[in-house]
Amino acid sequence: MIDIVEIDPVVISASTQAMGFPSYSIMRKHGERSHSKPNLIEKVIWNDIHKRLFLYEADAEKFITESSNIYDMVFVDAYDGDDIFPRKLWDPDSIFLKALGERVHPEHGTVVVNLHSDIDIVGESLLPMGKYVSQVCKAYKKVLLDDFESISGLAFTVHAPWVCNASLVVSRGFRNGTCDTVLNTLISKSLEVENTLNLPFSCLQYIKRGLMFVD
Repeated sequence: MIDIVEIDPVVISASTQAMGFPSYSIMRKHGERSHSKPNLIEKVIWNDIHKRLFLYEADAEKFITESSNIYDMVFVDAYDGDDIFPRKLWDPDSIFLKALGERVHPEHGTVVVNLHSDIDIVGESLLPMGKYVSQVCKAYKKVLLDDFESISGLAFTVHAPWVCNASLVVSRGFRNGTCDTVLNTLISKSLEVENTLNLPFSCLQYIKRGLMFVD
């Protein structure tokens, strides 16, 4: 089961009307699908995957605090039209982060956060970790890992300097893992993903050039 939460109805409309996302996934506020059955094109393109998708028009904070589900993986991409990541979605004392910590699987749960650079690129060096982005990374690590004595894990960022983006990954379950062992695991798994999905690009360039661990 995959829950998708989007607060802007315009984005939802664009995703289903112009980007091919299945309209069958859209949920009504009382918990029923907006369409009783998928159309033929969605059946062919999505090959039954659409049955596992549940797209909610909702505020992320309200959704996660009211949810009773335990998630294996959560993706957070919350920048608004002004390129601002709402503070309530990254403040270490926020309701959202506290609730997220309880809803992510304690043994292997992983949270991936899309981040935009808040500082200019210097030459061809790695995307600098600006003050704002650094605060977000430390907040997620603190709430999802450090605040739980019984939970082990690590946090790292992978950068794509030429598009000014970084992905923060906070993953539970790594026990006594050194930076080298984690790096080797990421390289191995990235090759596996490339081969499985037959990607037209290599993931290694991001791991080798832009991997940074969050202290």
